[in-house]
Amino acid sequence: MIAFASSFPGQIVARQIAPGQELIVQKSGFLASEEGVDLSIFFQKKFGAGFFGGEGFIMQRLSGNGIAFLEFDGHVVEYELRPGQQIVVDTGYLAAMDATCSMEIQTVPGFKNMVFGGEGVFNTVVTGPGHVWLQTMPISSVQENF
Repeated sequence: MIAFASSFPGQIVARQIAPGQELIVQKSGFLASEEGVDLSIFFQKKFGAGFFGGEGFIMQRLSGNGIAFLEFDGHVVEYELRPGQQIVVDTGYLAAMDATCSMEIQTVPGFKNMVFGGEGVFNTVVTGPGHVWLQTMPISSVQENF
């Protein structure tokens, strides 16, 4: 028996990885996997997503075949996006998405929203099709409060 734990209060999610079912995960999201799962670097193709997005230029790509264990901060909320369907989330709350999804960064509309909204200047827009995992308490937001 092997046991492992999360490094921050949250959830551990087990996900089957198979050919054609790759997963893109935040850079701190990979915890462990079976031997057949390959972990590689995923670069954001758009400059704005990498420079202004909470996840930075580099995320992790999981491919191959086997079970991967992912570590997400806080509670996990899951969505299944249809082709072309979009979800807009505060930057840093995107924990993982199927590789069939795309991601881009948009500025928050309206000067008053940017200055007085308290949520920052940028949002992450994820476009389907595919499964999306959001985390409710990213470590980056918690660290800002201490």
